Amino acid sequence: MKIAPTRRRLLAALAAGTAAAAVGGCSRPGVAATGPDPAPAPLAFRTTAGGARLLQVLAHPDDELYFMNPDTVHLVEAGVPVVSVYVTAGEAHGVNRPPGRPRPAPDKAAYSAARHQGLRQAYAAMLGTDVFTPWRRGTVRLAHGMSAEVDELRVGDREAVLVFLNLAMHGTTDRVGLPQLWQLPGMTLPTFPSAGSPNATRDTYTHEVLVDVLTGLLERYRPTVVHTLDPDPDLEANEATRRRDIEQSGYSDHWDHTATALFAWKAVARHADAVARDEGVAPAFLTTAYRGYYNRHWPHNLPPALLRRKAGYLAPYGGAPDWPCGDPSGCGDYQVGMGRPLTNRKGWVRSTHYRHPGTRLVPGTDAQGRLVAHGVLGTRAVRWRETAPGSGRWGPPRDLGGGPLAPALSVVADPAGGGPLLFALRFASLASDRAANTRDVVVLEEGRDWQGLGSPEDDPDRGRRIGVPVAVAVPDGRVHLFVRNAAKGLSARVREPGGIWGGWQDLGGGEVQDGLSAVVDRDGRVHVFAAGRAAVHHWSQDAPGRPLACRVLTALPVPADPPAAAAEPDGSLSLVYRLPASDELLVHRLGAVRAAAGPDRPRTFDGYGPVARAQGLLAGRAADGAVHVAALAHPARALRPGAPGYGFPALHTRPGARPAVVGFGTDASPWIWRPELRTPAQAPAR
Repeated sequence: MKIAPTRRRLLAALAAGTAAAAVGGCSRPGVAATGPDPAPAPLAFRTTAGGARLLQVLAHPDDELYFMNPDTVHLVEAGVPVVSVYVTAGEAHGVNRPPGRPRPAPDKAAYSAARHQGLRQAYAAMLGTDVFTPWRRGTVRLAHGMSAEVDELRVGDREAVLVFLNLAMHGTTDRVGLPQLWQLPGMTLPTFPSAGSPNATRDTYTHEVLVDVLTGLLERYRPTVVHTLDPDPDLEANEATRRRDIEQSGYSDHWDHTATALFAWKAVARHADAVARDEGVAPAFLTTAYRGYYNRHWPHNLPPALLRRKAGYLAPYGGAPDWPCGDPSGCGDYQVGMGRPLTNRKGWVRSTHYRHPGTRLVPGTDAQGRLVAHGVLGTRAVRWRETAPGSGRWGPPRDLGGGPLAPALSVVADPAGGGPLLFALRFASLASDRAANTRDVVVLEEGRDWQGLGSPEDDPDRGRRIGVPVAVAVPDGRVHLFVRNAAKGLSARVREPGGIWGGWQDLGGGEVQDGLSAVVDRDGRVHVFAAGRAAVHHWSQDAPGRPLACRVLTALPVPADPPAAAAEPDGSLSLVYRLPASDELLVHRLGAVRAAAGPDRPRTFDGYGPVARAQGLLAGRAADGAVHVAALAHPARALRPGAPGYGFPALHTRPGARPAVVGFGTDASPWIWRPELRTPAQAPAR
């Protein structure tokens, strides 16, 4: 086996990253970008007629239970087969200590096996069967001759496959692990077989081998939904918090989470390129990146009942030493069992946050009255058009290229005419070299190639922390573009009526979560809203064309998720957002600039996550994952379509037409739903 880099070289590389992460203050003027290469001929998309499938790439056993649920279990309950790939063995320090008992001697192979057994117990519960149900366990050969344990269980129409790659886990800055495999050329990393595994082979991975293995698994299982961890976590300068919460130096997440996510996104991009090259089509799948230790730093956003359910799947994962699971290495990760996720001060289980928030399908209307929607399929921007006005059926997807793109778009009408403007966050480069691991904002204008708009950050490492773009067009012909910057404040660029873009500007404010909401009021003034830790943050113009200034709305309750803003016909603005750890939402009305226009009343709106708002309607995700739509005046009267959706829905309303709700199904196909809303007086008697 190749000898690993020296400890001095390893620590020097980590220190360089830490020093870069510690840079604070205002954003730099930003850097320009040339944008993607000119797009080749548009591709057709590979059919998903084989049905839906979820593939998750995790760093450790339990990552999806802490950070991806309740989304994962919603898909499992909908009959979507799930494949979970665990990159590390999760062996950590090798101590599986039950609370209140003496500390046992370290045994890394046994601890890894116990965590795998806990996963089998948790997934058995999600599949709806006894936690001690036997699994079929075996091995599989992967790219470059690598091997892995594969465990399979099917219960009725539910199926789970667990793939254990078992690379050595990273624990401290003195240990070699996934971060070094990502960062350091020539690095190798061995696998670490768990006790009792049918796969006792010891393999050696390089950077490229791991990317190829993950790429091969994507092609083997052909998922329609891909879940990853956060490839670009927030900067975190609080060293005391970092050390206490096992966060990597300078960032609000675990080392392995970030490295695993970077490998996963690189594999996703390689998979998309390989399918296009070899088959002449694009793979059709949806991708979501989930925040990790970020959950500890922001208000909790899951209501009590859903939180208890989410924590309920960590209970069988944690298990207990007296459980009759039949595994001599242990019956779970005992440090997680016995209700500890709900009492742990870190609170990771209490939220589910997304790295690239926003609706997955952005609706509009064409000149013939047909719905038009834009979204990201695979890694590429796509346009769908309704077959006829009101038909409720989409035509085939039209490939717009631009990839690899993050999964949320912003779309506005070009004030100069000529069609919509599409804005996206692009993985400009996924390279191990820090200076070449970059993200930038891109725009597509009708009849032109994608254009790079660069980043508000001039340092590549800070540039990875920018959020998804949000844009608005104003009556004076300008287009305002906004992103959350690395300092967690707001940055902007403005496109003048002649089509020329100004430079990036730091508008200050913060710290806020990503998921900006931008709106133009009746007088042509631009407003941007974001969720801060203690209040809603509001940037606005005192008059059209004037600079935007930040005004923190300290009188409003703390938001749990990004607020949804809408301009009302009377010139006021309305805000809707969920309250922390609650299924209640707040509806707030602002006057023409910032004065409150009436009392606020929390209203029950079952579910979790961001809420869409349009002309008196609300749309969101219910606690069981179904789409949830209601009239704002009667939010308790919710209606739901029969088929489960994926992600968060979008609303589209226009005068003289029934409202339309749009979103994706679990098979990565878009749908349209035009609900018939009933007031309490119209509802049938029960």
